[in-house]
Amino acid sequence: MKRFLSISVAAAVVLAALSFASCSKPAVPQAPTLKIAYSDWPGWVAWDVTQAKGFFKKEGVNVQLIWFGYGPSMDAFSAGKVDAVCVTNGDALVTSASGAKNVEILLNDYSNGNDMIIAKPGINSVKDLKGKKIGVEVGLVDHLLLLKALQMNGLSAKDVTLVNMHTDQAAQILASSGVDAVAAWQPNAGQALQAVPGSKAIFTSADAPGLIYDTLAVNPESLAKYPDAWKKVVKAWYETVDYIDDPAHKAEVVGIMSARDNLPPAQYAAFMDGTHLLTLNEALKAFTPGPGLDSLYGSSAIVDQFNVENKVYNTPQDIQANIDPQLIESLK
Repeated sequence: MKRFLSISVAAAVVLAALSFASCSKPAVPQAPTLKIAYSDWPGWVAWDVTQAKGFFKKEGVNVQLIWFGYGPSMDAFSAGKVDAVCVTNGDALVTSASGAKNVEILLNDYSNGNDMIIAKPGINSVKDLKGKKIGVEVGLVDHLLLLKALQMNGLSAKDVTLVNMHTDQAAQILASSGVDAVAAWQPNAGQALQAVPGSKAIFTSADAPGLIYDTLAVNPESLAKYPDAWKKVVKAWYETVDYIDDPAHKAEVVGIMSARDNLPPAQYAAFMDGTHLLTLNEALKAFTPGPGLDSLYGSSAIVDQFNVENKVYNTPQDIQANIDPQLIESLK
């Protein structure tokens, strides 16, 4: 009986000590679920590969990918419904200018042909656009592409008439008698080409690589609170790029990505070449400050000027504050 009591007392002492120890240590915060808004662009649909192949899980980070239309994805970020949003570098600046500050922490890709100026039969070059009407969503990325195309061919916006349209109406607009050409990105560009037999792409983003970078822009508060988790997201992304770039995985990758768009794999495969996914080394170079299109900083300075001149916003943005290379540099 005495032995039983002594054991009981000892056990009580041990339990009390354990209880005290557990109370004295700060609770380990549960890993957050990072919400990322993404939309219909090959460089962002590739996040489905990240999820499907378990790269988030491998890195030990909880991520919820939330599918939106492009505009609504930015609205969701601005409303604080997600922690990050997939946007072009130009639209990251637009979002910041509207009050929803963000920081670009990785580069998915640059458009390498998937953004196009598509003209009706009889128009064979950008120079042939002089005096013509062009459908474009004014203030968005393919408006910038159009101006770049005109500039490279000795023309300006004064030499053409712009007809404002929604990009998802590109096929319908080109098929009408109202315009001679449209500026659009895939899959809308491909639909426009199909809608008008004999139409052709007379200029694409492949003619100005680096003009359009596609990025992951993160809420600065989330980045400051969970830097390790976001580092894992960045690492998982570049594992995804390596996986996609392996020819042995092409059929599987196209299958995953085409399923998101409900398109036949053969049709979706054509979009892949028009999007240049950046490897880690390529992204590191693009994160190096410089004045040209091979630098995210230089490209963003060009877009910032475009945005101000076209009254997308009134005040030039702080490009340095909008870009944070620390996480990607930590993967060297």
